Amino acid sequence: MPRVTNQVARHKKKKKIREEAKGYRGARSKLYRSAKNAVERGWSYSYRDRRRRKREFRRLWITRINAAARLHDLSYSQFMNGLRSAGVELNRKALADLAVRDPGAFGNLVAVARDALAE
Repeated sequence: MPRVTNQVARHKKKKKIREEAKGYRGARSKLYRSAKNAVERGWSYSYRDRRRRKREFRRLWITRINAAARLHDLSYSQFMNGLRSAGVELNRKALADLAVRDPGAFGNLVAVARDALAE
């Protein structure tokens, strides 16, 4: 009876890892063990950072809204509270975009928020 090995599957597995490691420097792209370690680390970072990216964008939007609101002598929390009580339902992404691209429209929103706070 002939001896059976698992060469085909093993080569396929190694090739997959080496292809994933293309562009890595030195042994990390050439040697299987180093490549496997580097690729698995990269996968764990990408998994973590897909979640982190959402937090970082929210932080950026809040920073931009705060900066634009302070130009109109209003803090971020006062501005958001005013918008909420005025019934304006714009998310932070849209507000930050308005603050950067259309300061006039953002100024109108600040006026709406200020009126709602005064009531």
